[in-house]
Amino acid sequence: MSKEKQKGILVLEDGAIFEGTSFGASGERAGEVVFNTSMTGYQEILTDPSYKGQIITMTYPLIGNYGINEADSESLKPCAEGFIVKEYSRIVSNWRAKKNLGDFLKEHDVIGLEGIDTRALTKHIRIAGAMKAIISTENFERKHLTEKARSSPGLAGRDLIKEVTSPKTYNWNKNGTHRVVVIDCGVKYNILRELAARDCRVKVVPARTTAREILNFKPDGLLISNGPGDPEGVPYVVETAKQLLGKLPIFGICLGNQILGLSLGGKTYKLKFGHHGGNHPVRDLKTGKLAITVQNHSFCVDIDSLNKNDIEITHINLNDQTLEGIRHRKLPVFSVQFHPEASPGPHDTNYLFDNFVKMIQDNNA
Repeated sequence: MSKEKQKGILVLEDGAIFEGTSFGASGERAGEVVFNTSMTGYQEILTDPSYKGQIITMTYPLIGNYGINEADSESLKPCAEGFIVKEYSRIVSNWRAKKNLGDFLKEHDVIGLEGIDTRALTKHIRIAGAMKAIISTENFERKHLTEKARSSPGLAGRDLIKEVTSPKTYNWNKNGTHRVVVIDCGVKYNILRELAARDCRVKVVPARTTAREILNFKPDGLLISNGPGDPEGVPYVVETAKQLLGKLPIFGICLGNQILGLSLGGKTYKLKFGHHGGNHPVRDLKTGKLAITVQNHSFCVDIDSLNKNDIEITHINLNDQTLEGIRHRKLPVFSVQFHPEASPGPHDTNYLFDNFVKMIQDNNA
């Protein structure tokens, strides 16, 4: 068998097995298998730090046809543990492309498998739930791989932020009227771009930065970013958020929403198979408007755990009625579970960055 057609296998913790061929790096990785319903955007998906600890399955059948470019990455490198597609396109056709997807995965040591029945895998996950798995191009002993999958760490209670946060504080841009500090739990570059485009001077700090250190920067506002894994696995970020409540305007995105939910006394839980894709319908409860949103999370804030005297529910997911946004009734604090910076066609939720800037301006008035 040629190198291009090297055998690969995915083994789930319940014993389910899916065989294919490799088009990325060689080796063996553990992770939780999830499916993503996006039709395009695989470069942004792979480089989203929120996917640390996960093996991504794309439900759209053909992936890789427009290659990889230098502009669309959301972080320095791919963060996923593995990448599974039905058909990988070795032919690249796009004027911005610098390399193909397979070479990109090999360069960053990410295993890619094609030829998998992704429809069957997705249906299995929807019925049984997202689960731990092993992806391998070297070991094909099924019983052994099943045991390894079962004994792998998974996502619950695990601190994955430490593996993706910046090791040091840095300035994304040095010019802007509004000084905004971003707690980097695995921040996507486009969040930083959206802030900079709204006259914000953006400083990014590691996830373990304390509340006192953040206040020493004299920020006008704070953004708690997206990131991977279980919010209950990072109590130090929750404590920082709790200490900063009422001290300055705060905006949370995705994991940042869950962290704020916990800091406000709420609870979180793990969804059966999570929300991953670019077509999730969300209703704004104030306006009644429907937005098509990008999402990538496996955990959610429990609506019933929140104190409704202090917390207003602002957004709801129309697929499963789970929480998608909250706002504090007295403090300048709000957050959303989806990604307002990601625009796979619709720009339905960009206004939330405008709302954050207005909150800063009102607080400074």
